[in-house]
Amino acid sequence: MLFTFRSFLLLSLLETGAIFGFFYAWVCSTMWGLDGARPEIAIAAMQAMNASVRNGVFAVSFFGTPLVLLATVIMAFVTAHRRAGVILAAALVFSVTSVVATMAVNVPMNQALALVSLPSDRAAEIWAAYSGPWQLWNSLRTLTSGVALLLVGVALMQAQHRT
Repeated sequence: MLFTFRSFLLLSLLETGAIFGFFYAWVCSTMWGLDGARPEIAIAAMQAMNASVRNGVFAVSFFGTPLVLLATVIMAFVTAHRRAGVILAAALVFSVTSVVATMAVNVPMNQALALVSLPSDRAAEIWAAYSGPWQLWNSLRTLTSGVALLLVGVALMQAQHRT
């Protein structure tokens, strides 16, 4: 069989690892760096990054992760893998929290920030109102994608010892 359950697990591991790393980088460096810059610079940089993230490379990780996890869940059930529930949990944790938080909170915040014209005498106020809430929701995305990554890792380890 060309596509095995383990190959789907490995692809799931790669996808969840990529998106976790993406969100994690924002937590531990990008936003802290922007918060340390002048508000006008932080706004302009965030506008540029938000515009540039709409690309095929990011789409493969962000939109591909729930699809690959779903395919892995299906493969787990088809092959009667005893830990299909672990992969299902990973898929639900990532899809329900990370994807929903992104689409419901972070994207609308990014779209609103994109409308800010610079220079602005309200830049400090705008950045302060944006950065904290955006980081809170990004931290949730980081945590949930990290949990999904951990669950995929557990399933991969269990697949090595299938009974």
